[in-house]
Amino acid sequence: MRLQEEVFETYKEQVNAHMEENREGALKAKEALENSPLNFKGVMDKTIHIPKVFDSETIDHFKKIASFTHGIFSKVIKEYRENADFRKLFPFSKELEELILLPIPYDALLPIMRMDLFYHEDTGEFKFCEINTDGTAAMIRDLEMRKVLNYNPAHNYVSERYELEPFELFDSWVKTFMSLYETYPKKRENPNVALVDFLENATYTEFEEFERHFKAAGINCEICEIRSLKYEDGVLYSEKGNRIDAIYRRVVTADIMDHYDEVGALLDAVRDDSVFIAGSFATQVIHTKWLFYVLHHEMTEKFLTEEELAFVKKHIPLTLEFSSEYISMEEVISNKDKYILKPMDAYASKGIYAAGREHGTAEWEKIAKDLYGKGYICQEYCEQYMKDNIDFGWGDGKWHKFINMPGLYTYNGEFKGILMRTTCEENIITAHDNERTMPVFLVKGKK
Repeated sequence: MRLQEEVFETYKEQVNAHMEENREGALKAKEALENSPLNFKGVMDKTIHIPKVFDSETIDHFKKIASFTHGIFSKVIKEYRENADFRKLFPFSKELEELILLPIPYDALLPIMRMDLFYHEDTGEFKFCEINTDGTAAMIRDLEMRKVLNYNPAHNYVSERYELEPFELFDSWVKTFMSLYETYPKKRENPNVALVDFLENATYTEFEEFERHFKAAGINCEICEIRSLKYEDGVLYSEKGNRIDAIYRRVVTADIMDHYDEVGALLDAVRDDSVFIAGSFATQVIHTKWLFYVLHHEMTEKFLTEEELAFVKKHIPLTLEFSSEYISMEEVISNKDKYILKPMDAYASKGIYAAGREHGTAEWEKIAKDLYGKGYICQEYCEQYMKDNIDFGWGDGKWHKFINMPGLYTYNGEFKGILMRTTCEENIITAHDNERTMPVFLVKGKK
């Protein structure tokens, strides 16, 4: 038996042997989370009882996936920036294309990314769900959910018998961010860093956590509303009047394009190379869900190796625009269990996400007709990996099968940790609705 499976069975045995004690502990953990940064503006990030534990064999596999994928994606960004014909494959406006083609005066094309996987722990087989670059978030969930595990009797038992090691996602990003800033030709001593977003969309408590870690490293840091920035005489200023030398960009490109005329100060500063920004707008080439279509295109075959092309064919789901140019509506309606529909460029599960197998024939036909030609993609449905777990805090306190979807964080191409999302006996994880998050550990062995 694999070590990670042994640990899981130990958790399960402890829950079954001490059901009421674990129920009581889970309710205390729920109360603590309701008074934590995970309860913000009426949105509550929820968890389930057994955390996720992977052994070194799985983590080593994740590291290889992360590194190999980063290499492919870096090639795609380079090709986009150098090949005008390749650029035509992407559905970007002229304004966005101009931003993507701006010079990147530091040593990284893809500073931060999270790749969400349909990963089968029993076989190691996987397919990609989607990729997040600009705006990559949710690091605070793992941190805060680990803090309340002391209320969990099963976890206390396991942690006394196995060496469990958490992942760290805040100091490691500060270190990566500053190492990239060191390669910036216009770097300054003691730079002022700004975390920038439309703050009404921001996971503000997570921003505050990053701000604390920058400051703990001796770096000036400020959270900034993007529309309040000022650009004067070649210097970008925060609303408080502080000079901004480096930007940690949490604002997603789609939001920038939706409010293009309101963010001129930031865009002008970036165009003039008056400020360091991680990541650059070139990351949108990878962030767009249209990437999966491009990866299967014949033009991509010209610059990827045979090994990379085999990887794409095996792990990237077939993806097409849901319109008459790419696929017939009749094909999707007639083979509903084969397809899932997603908005072309959205985040946090915004827009309609619909899997054919979740709907009856008539309902699916109506959904398909409503979305056809409306900026959606049609994607091959990927089988989910399910594993037992139990939700005392927000569920019924009974064992159920839960989808397991690991999201691999990479900082400048290096694997750093996991966002482990799940939902109970459903086909689609919907953020802040049916979604649960499990804190994640590496088990290094028995004590």
